[in-house]
Amino acid sequence: MMYITIMNGVVFILSYVDESHMFMDKLTLIPQLVMKGEVWRLITFIFIPPSTSVFWLLFTLYFYYMIGASLEHEWGSFKFNIYYLVGVLGTIASAFLLKGASTGMYLNLSLIFAFSYLFPNYEILLFFFIPLKMKYFSIFYAVFLVYSFLGAPVYGLITVGGSVLNFVLFFGKDIILRITTGRKAYYNRRKFDAKIPKDITIHKCEVCGRTEKDDPKLEFRYCVDCDGDHEYCMEHLYTHKHIKSGDNRHED
Repeated sequence: MMYITIMNGVVFILSYVDESHMFMDKLTLIPQLVMKGEVWRLITFIFIPPSTSVFWLLFTLYFYYMIGASLEHEWGSFKFNIYYLVGVLGTIASAFLLKGASTGMYLNLSLIFAFSYLFPNYEILLFFFIPLKMKYFSIFYAVFLVYSFLGAPVYGLITVGGSVLNFVLFFGKDIILRITTGRKAYYNRRKFDAKIPKDITIHKCEVCGRTEKDDPKLEFRYCVDCDGDHEYCMEHLYTHKHIKSGDNRHED
């Protein structure tokens, strides 16, 4: 990820000093030109910077480097490279399918989703001062993408779908398993709750049968002269017949 972010910075500088403004066009993924022999476009499109503003470029590259380096540390370089490569191939496939120019703008979207899935409660400072957990950031970003492609849903689905193909392949099975397991746990809990008696009381008088549900102000005490645990309301605590074990006698 370090090399990718460095190359994004280098391409930004070169495009900034390019007076002809044609340098960036030479790197864009254009399927028709790839078929004519400009095969370098299959790789160079991932080095096109995501912004033309220096401020936003530094912020975005730092953000992508942070989440990319974290994933690389979590998985190891080999698995991370495979993950990113699948995203690259998915982006290339969507570009050829749509027969239009493409950049790596949405490629790093798969990094955001992967990082959010592995570290959902990690907090970032949005705009440098708004604390936001990654799980909410990814949801916000996904909603923004849906809104952006409302005018061309098929184009958006193919474009974003190709970019996050790696996320689906790497995490799809685990997500489905979590959903099915969560549903089973939910229904099992509902069945368990249904079997629990609803009319549960904590205190009950042995004489009159009143409980705390009959009168929340009622006080209950255990009788020390009765054998076993027998509870009475204050009205019958001193007037009841004591319960004795063995011969089942009651004493006044």
